[in-house]
Amino acid sequence: MKSYLDIIALNFKEHKENVHQIARLSIADLKKTYNGSALGWAWAVIKPVFTIFVYWFAIAIGLRSGKDVGEYPFILWLVSGIIAWFFMTEAITGGTNCIRRYSYLVTKMKYPIMTIPTFTNLSSLFVHIILVVVVVLLFWVMGFPPTVYLLQLPLYTLFMFLFFNAWSLFAGLVSAMSKDFSNLVKSFNVSVFWLSGVLWNIENVKDNELIYSILMMNPVTFICYGYRNCFVNHVWFFEQPKRLLYFLGWYALLVFLSLWAYKKLRKEIPDVLA
Repeated sequence: MKSYLDIIALNFKEHKENVHQIARLSIADLKKTYNGSALGWAWAVIKPVFTIFVYWFAIAIGLRSGKDVGEYPFILWLVSGIIAWFFMTEAITGGTNCIRRYSYLVTKMKYPIMTIPTFTNLSSLFVHIILVVVVVLLFWVMGFPPTVYLLQLPLYTLFMFLFFNAWSLFAGLVSAMSKDFSNLVKSFNVSVFWLSGVLWNIENVKDNELIYSILMMNPVTFICYGYRNCFVNHVWFFEQPKRLLYFLGWYALLVFLSLWAYKKLRKEIPDVLA
């Protein structure tokens, strides 16, 4: 237990000592993602907007199953949850490859490994914040101005960032040792998407208590529905304590796994990546 506490203390120390470097690298990572294209940073908005349009068209027009949720049109219900998924899917796949992607920081510069997931996820968070502002404006234009429930949105964003930062450290370390793990993550990412209620309302299976309970224990579902609680459902996070406890339980497990992976693999990573 003491060794794990030492790793936690080291994590805080490395982040504190490298806070300015983390900020610079997150901006550099963001530029690296969008530089070189004619539209540049506009792709940060164009790509998700196009994806949302395709999903909306397929479900609402093609399948004719996109029903309004209360007073909110289906498109607004869809957008309010899927913006969180855009960050999460980037963190799931990008976080898995973050250490391999920046292997030179580990092998040539001896940069602290535990801060690599942080700056890569921060670059995605910048884009996420832009999308959230766009969604707020979209709701407003369509006749739904901001409500007091949006005050809890930063909390759900913090939950999401911390959870997937722990995931990125664990998955990045394991993937650096085995490319098979990266391929495995890519394969189950699609399954997570379809089982997390991003495109469909999990309340539709509420009659089956077992399936409903299992789906609601999914941390991705917690985040997506947390965002929808802010925009559409108008529910405070403390009104659903069981869902919060499930999420915190998953987060505690993921933190432990990331600490375990760091303890076991930190000495081998530089040699493997060299």
